[in-house]
Amino acid sequence: MLSGPAAAETFRIASYHLDLTGRGPGTVLRDILRGEDPVPALLEVIVAADADVLVLQDIDFDANGAALGALADALSGRGADYPHRLTLRPNTGWPTGVDLDGNGRSDEPRDAHGYGRFNGQGGMALLSRFPLGDVRNFSTFLWQDLPDSAAPGVTPEAALPILRLHSVGAWDVEVLGPDSAFHLLMSHATPPVFDGPEDRNGLRNADELRFWQLYLDGWTPEGPPFDGAHFAVTGTFNVDPERGEGLRPALRALLGHPLLLDPEPSGANGLATVDWDDPVPGDLRVDYVLPSRTFTLHGAGVLWPSDGPLVELVSAASAHRLVWVDVSF
Repeated sequence: MLSGPAAAETFRIASYHLDLTGRGPGTVLRDILRGEDPVPALLEVIVAADADVLVLQDIDFDANGAALGALADALSGRGADYPHRLTLRPNTGWPTGVDLDGNGRSDEPRDAHGYGRFNGQGGMALLSRFPLGDVRNFSTFLWQDLPDSAAPGVTPEAALPILRLHSVGAWDVEVLGPDSAFHLLMSHATPPVFDGPEDRNGLRNADELRFWQLYLDGWTPEGPPFDGAHFAVTGTFNVDPERGEGLRPALRALLGHPLLLDPEPSGANGLATVDWDDPVPGDLRVDYVLPSRTFTLHGAGVLWPSDGPLVELVSAASAHRLVWVDVSF
């Protein structure tokens, strides 16, 4: 008797904003190696999530990937192995040499391509149980070069030829999954606050999100247009579709894109993914994993339990909560 076709393997894609950033280069590596807070809680949360592919936000970058490697080693010691890793230099803390905020100085954290006291503060990273393929890094793409960019109206003229669109970075990473390859379209958009009445950060945030909408529609900043069959747009977008600060049309356009599925993952606090001070800014949905409709969706959630031992751990680990989706081809 012949057996039927094997069922496609279900796997988990997750995104987690760690708040794992220090006062200077190397301090996060030191804290991981020493097991300083919040590292033990972060490790327990990541182990509990059991993701196969984990997109990390707000983890300091170093040139040799030492901090990410130390984090992966600590996870491996708890039985969660991630042999495939990626970290790239972010735009945070990378000086522009221009006075972007108009305070008469050009060497402060707000004058960098993305806010940061040093280059590499609060970068992105990827941990994967599956091998990684091609990587397209769009982090150096200029804001003014985005179609219909808002940059000319809110950016000093001297900064237009150099200011990058993405405050942290934007990557298209191919993952060689269990049954087929898929792509992670990763970014961490600037918070749409901490500016003035010109709303420069709000406009930049909207353009960072619109970048992915255009990319899915066939526009490309360089090289060939995107043609991945399976993919997920993921990261910290820093905008809630209903509440809080931010220009919502760009986010809503991405959530409603015909190629994407919004599984609306939820936890004990509904769709919220971050525990910020109430009433302002409040608990908002700012972290996302949006799989393509070519996947079969098996489940989704926000790791924000209402009871049990993880309740205190998720709060101690980060203000943000890990977001996950279970999919198969």
